[in-house]
Amino acid sequence: MACSFLISAHVVVQNTDIIVDLQAGDTGKGKVAHHLAKHNKYDVVLRYNGVANAGHTIYHEGQKIVTHQVPVGIFYNIPSIIGVGCVVNIPKLVEELDMLRSFGFTSQVYIDKRCHITTDKHIEEDGKDTKIGTTRQGIGPTYRDKYARTGTRILDYIKSPSIYAPYQIVDTYRWFFDIHTNINVLCEGAQGFQIDIDWGDYPYVTSSHCTVGSVALNGVPPSTWRKVYGIMKAYETYSGFKQHFMTDENDPVFQQIQEVGEEFGATTGRKRKVRWLDLDGVIQAMYINDVTDLIINKVDVLDKIGKYGCVHYKHGLMTFTDGQEFREYVEHCIRTFYKKPLNIIWSTTPNGI
Repeated sequence: MACSFLISAHVVVQNTDIIVDLQAGDTGKGKVAHHLAKHNKYDVVLRYNGVANAGHTIYHEGQKIVTHQVPVGIFYNIPSIIGVGCVVNIPKLVEELDMLRSFGFTSQVYIDKRCHITTDKHIEEDGKDTKIGTTRQGIGPTYRDKYARTGTRILDYIKSPSIYAPYQIVDTYRWFFDIHTNINVLCEGAQGFQIDIDWGDYPYVTSSHCTVGSVALNGVPPSTWRKVYGIMKAYETYSGFKQHFMTDENDPVFQQIQEVGEEFGATTGRKRKVRWLDLDGVIQAMYINDVTDLIINKVDVLDKIGKYGCVHYKHGLMTFTDGQEFREYVEHCIRTFYKKPLNIIWSTTPNGI
């Protein structure tokens, strides 16, 4: 009996597609997740890290909607799971679900029972940050308590969840097993590689794992991974207190990019710093995340300004006034140094890819 159970469980997840941010967040992951959920047959969408500190801007049927904790499956009646790698702010989650349901989005949202809870105490502590430039959503203190083994999990927080609650508590592994069929999963990440707790510019980092490795930590085995969508912008932005982002905030070109690109944090509202594209950093992120499909967003912003730029260790800073020349140079560098099959998509619209 036990042997039969293990064999059945092993083949529950058939195909997994993963979305990972190759920069410092704010690259358009929400838009890509929304597009993929619309055009592919997924049985579940899983958020694998962060949560309340995320801000995903989505255009659904012409309506601009910003989500923080709820995966994109809700827009297409796909069950959505907030995975074990996330931390959850319950009052804000309920508020977000109420907002989405006011638009008519009512598909079920699940929270893994092992998720840790962000409390008012965590938020109050995070609000005193003057060093890192956090989103002040209590995420860092929540993860700290998780690893110190002093945190509160949702299974401890809610002993008897109401059947009328806008979310349901689940064991992700059991949920997959109880489907009784092969399923396709879209894994939606938050933040970005450049602020990953291990790979980012420590201490100016987030508190969660922003790489594809976090997907495995959420219970989705690597043997099922089909595509890894690496998301980036045609330039770089950063929101935080780091002083060595190496940009001239008074440069009129960067100020134009900030204005035309509407570069304000979806969660904090802070103005994002802007600089030219760092190709070396992107290629490193691609290798570590084993990217199969590269989606480059916001090149349309540079097209409107008519100026482009990137940095690569071979040639230093390269600037362009011709968009096609910029695209060809970027693709040449990436394909030269990323020695794996790769599909590259230049996205020029906020509504899709």
